[in-house]
Amino acid sequence: MTRVGVVGLGVIGRLYLDAVRDHPGLTLAAVCDVRAELLDGPAARFTEHRRMLAEAGLDAVVVTVPNDAHHAVCADALAERVAVCVEKPLATTMADATDLDRRARAAGVPLFTAFHRRYNDNFRALLSAVDTRPTHVAVRYLERIEEHVGVDAWYLDPRRCGGGCVADNGPNAFDLVRRVLGDVEVTDVSVVREAGVDRRATVDLRAGDGATARVELDWSYPGEVKDVVVELADGTRRHADLLAGHPGFKESLRHEYRGVVAEFAGLVEAGRSAAEDGLAALALVESCYRTEGMVGTA
Repeated sequence: MTRVGVVGLGVIGRLYLDAVRDHPGLTLAAVCDVRAELLDGPAARFTEHRRMLAEAGLDAVVVTVPNDAHHAVCADALAERVAVCVEKPLATTMADATDLDRRARAAGVPLFTAFHRRYNDNFRALLSAVDTRPTHVAVRYLERIEEHVGVDAWYLDPRRCGGGCVADNGPNAFDLVRRVLGDVEVTDVSVVREAGVDRRATVDLRAGDGATARVELDWSYPGEVKDVVVELADGTRRHADLLAGHPGFKESLRHEYRGVVAEFAGLVEAGRSAAEDGLAALALVESCYRTEGMVGTA
């Protein structure tokens, strides 16, 4: 059995706990959070991740801490030759992300960025139904962020988040585009900020063969819309509502995170890294900020 620790027990960390417990090849060996009141259950409990890495005898770790802490926690795990699954974004800068990739390669252990929406059942059904090259992809990722953060108020701090909806929701949306079109580049972007936080953004992208994509992000939307539309050369449009069939609040996340954990478990067993997608998504985030005349939100 692969012994797994989870660092960060906020909203997303709780989903990982369930997914790890449900996987037959994994055992939840340790949990860690600086907030001691969040620690519960039979796994070993820690308030400091370095102590967990030193004492818990882990094979793998899930990192779901604030975005600005990804690099430090992942680097410490890789130094102990512990496989890493980290929430998107891989890091808040390309320099930190490429450093983690280098460390993982040197340690010979997997480094895996979690893009949970790629495991959505409705998105996977859409992909299986697309039998010719698409000409356009549209992804909408709309929500009111205050309804989703729970105890994780750091999302609304642009320094800790990395910017806002572009930095945090952007990677998931860009990953969906890349699942359909492959590598893409940013051609245009519009970002609206409030108190320094990206609240709304529209990003246009293009693949090497001329296929296009548009990603719409909104952290001020009254409700929630997460969907993908794929247009084919013959005019056919295929649509996936990522929330359909999962009516409860955040209910769709449960099966998606089971998919994340299952793929990570396979990588750990095979000893294979998969950092490329995390690097590609972060490159698109940085390209968004650069295209509008800035890098980051400083």
